[in-house]
Order: sequence, then structure tokens, then C-alpha cells
Amino acid sequence: MGKPSPGFDIALLDSEGNRVERGQVGEISVNAHSFPFFFVGYWNQPEKTKEKIIGKWFKTGDLAAIDKDGYYWFQGRLDDIISSAGYRIGPFEVESSLLEHEAVSEAPVIGKPDAHKGKVVKAFGVLIPVYQETEELAHELIDYVKSRLSKHQYPREIDFVEELPKTPSGKIQRYLLKKDSIQSS
Repeated sequence: MGKPSPGFDIALLDSEGNRVERGQVGEISVNAHSFPFFFVGYWNQPEKTKEKIIGKWFKTGDLAAIDKDGYYWFQGRLDDIISSAGYRIGPFEVESSLLEHEAVSEAPVIGKPDAHKGKVVKAFGVLIPVYQETEELAHELIDYVKSRLSKHQYPREIDFVEELPKTPSGKIQRYLLKKDSIQSS
């Protein structure tokens, strides 16, 4: 993501409003009372405003980490975090890993409800046309992610699809993928 624009007071905060240590993931928050950013609340929505403010900080809902040089690295949206067996998994890393595989052109990840773990990582794979959807390829992709990320982050399930539900601007509509996964459980 880079560094904040000059003048913006930005912090990465945990759920209690404390700054996280460098290298740790936190919610991007902006000082709501410092120039050039002033946030006084959502018009006629005090409850929504209360949800987004902690102390002097406006919580954006985006997660990031800061490296040793002060650069911010996007980790995902707070509402997309997957809670699985006590682990908090950001879909961004899993998706990025899947996209490194030569067969995959798109690979959104969601949390699918699971009776034992709360949620499990489920991926949707759009393949490059020369590849065929097979059980072997699904296992290969799972192993591919296993070899690159922590043991709790790999997808437990991959559904191959020809296309993904998207907004007119091209953003993947994850809520539809989640809805379909709940209905098919």
C-alpha cells in the first residue's frame, strides 16, 4: 500500500484500540481529529458512528501490517477474516498464494461454516482455459498453499467455477459466495 500521505495520523490498532507492534496485523485507523482528516460521524446514525470510533481513532475496517521501513501491507478486510479453530486467517495471503500457481486466474477465499472449527477456509478457483477441473488439481492447489503458508491457512475445500459474481466495477461479491456455501452445507 505504501506510506500514509503527509499530514495523516495513521495507526494500526487491535480490537481494544491499542497499537499493534511493527510486523503485526492491525486495523488501519485514522486520527479523526487531526488535519487534514476530520470525522464527526455518520449523518443521523449515532450507532454506526459509535461502531467506527475508538477514542480519537476512526476504524476503516481494513487490515494491514507495517514493515521495518514503514510501508503498509494490505492484509484484507476485517469482515472477511476467517476464524478457524482459534486462528484468525486473512483471505488475502491464501488468495495470493493460489494466484501464484500457473493454473489459477482468480481465487477468492471465504470462511465456510464448520461444526468443529467454527469456519474452514474455502477457495473458489477460476482456471486458466488450458487447465481442466480435476480432483488431482484441487489436491495440488491445496498442497501448493500448504507448502507456502502456515498449516492452518490452507483451503480445506476448493470449488472450481467458470466465473465469479462481480459488481459492475469488477469487485468480487464474496457475500454471494458465502451465501451459496451456507446453503450447500
